[in-house]
Amino acid sequence: MKIGIIGAGFTGLSAGYYLTKLGHDVTIFEKDPQPGGLAIGYREKGWQSPLEEHYHHWFINDNSAIELAKEIEHEVIIKTPKSSFYVNGKSYQFDSPFSMLTFPKLPLIDKIRMAAIFAILFRFNPFWKILEGFKIATTIPILIGEKAYKLLWEPQLINKMGEYAKNISLVWFWARIKKRTKSLAYPRDGFLSFAKHIAKHIAINKGEMIYKTEVYKLLENNNKSLSIFTKDRHGREKKFLFDKVIVTLPTHLFLNIAPQLSQAYKNLFEPLDGLAATNMVLRLRKPFFKDKTYWLSICEANSPILVVIEHTNFIDKKHYNDEHIVYLGNYLKSTDKNFIKNKEDLLQIYDSLLIKINPEYKKNIIDYRVFRAYFAQPIIPLNYSKIIPPNTTPLQNVFLANMQQVYPWDRGTNYAIEAGKNIARSILR
Repeated sequence: MKIGIIGAGFTGLSAGYYLTKLGHDVTIFEKDPQPGGLAIGYREKGWQSPLEEHYHHWFINDNSAIELAKEIEHEVIIKTPKSSFYVNGKSYQFDSPFSMLTFPKLPLIDKIRMAAIFAILFRFNPFWKILEGFKIATTIPILIGEKAYKLLWEPQLINKMGEYAKNISLVWFWARIKKRTKSLAYPRDGFLSFAKHIAKHIAINKGEMIYKTEVYKLLENNNKSLSIFTKDRHGREKKFLFDKVIVTLPTHLFLNIAPQLSQAYKNLFEPLDGLAATNMVLRLRKPFFKDKTYWLSICEANSPILVVIEHTNFIDKKHYNDEHIVYLGNYLKSTDKNFIKNKEDLLQIYDSLLIKINPEYKKNIIDYRVFRAYFAQPIIPLNYSKIIPPNTTPLQNVFLANMQQVYPWDRGTNYAIEAGKNIARSILR
């Protein structure tokens, strides 16, 4: 069977790997010059390993990703870095039941209540669907108490989800607590190396990877074959024919490239929304955190930064020429004025928070970059299972597989890999 796959993120790579493994003729189209999607990487001069433009790791229960790595013999690094919350101008370790119970900013009774609710309703509760009709913003304060919610969780929710914060489903919160593990995993030499390793196996299995090429139209032909129309970076156009096509783009982009889709179908899924992301990567001569924190969630209202991550407190700095690598992450709408600001203006906005954490960080900057992703976080409203796009589409033999369909889980490379494997099985059925 001749199969086209649009997108070489981990969903497309996973689908391509499993299909070529079974002997199918697969071609994968990718507009970027290399694979990886949102986990795409880059390398600075002197670095031994590439680094992700947008921070990534796996939890140790991300079985789909870890099993694929094992299958293609790609080493996975497992460590237990420190995660903390930044509350009222100070950092507190917050990555275990013990650290939660010893957190000094809440009365003991509030901490016990919060730990019990998180354990019973989220951590050990497999029945996520009963939570679909509840909002985080109105339910969590009732469950754990107003003080704990206002101090820890409301600032993070608002800083991440912005105008959508009041209407996010409790299932989204359930997924984040349910999956979290203290130990984390990371593919050797980064996610770009892992993506290239999968692509190498696709090539060994006679599959084809076509980079720097954008798919601008997808048509169903009268003989039930499918036409993919592409344009490379020099404007040269080309047409390909397939028996089946897998689209791994966000749903709104699929609607744009498939003109034969009915207006009724478009009306169903055009309202699905998502947030963009900006990530500033600082290269420093000295550590940013003095306490070796890896992940710092910012619990301050209206913070310009959602999270500060010192990557080299997880992955050894020797891979990056002994530089200390720090991510400054934020989610926002792609229409937000801060989304298009240059790196100097963004750093100026971030500076007031950063100097509170490390007053001397500017002296240690080697260089810094800003990376942007136009669609990085799906918005999960109430009862999302009733409006989730199905894998099958009105176009016969065209299948959709993207991050908006991994619900009840949150987006991530593990679920992208799982989605790719599942869609491969589906089209063969």
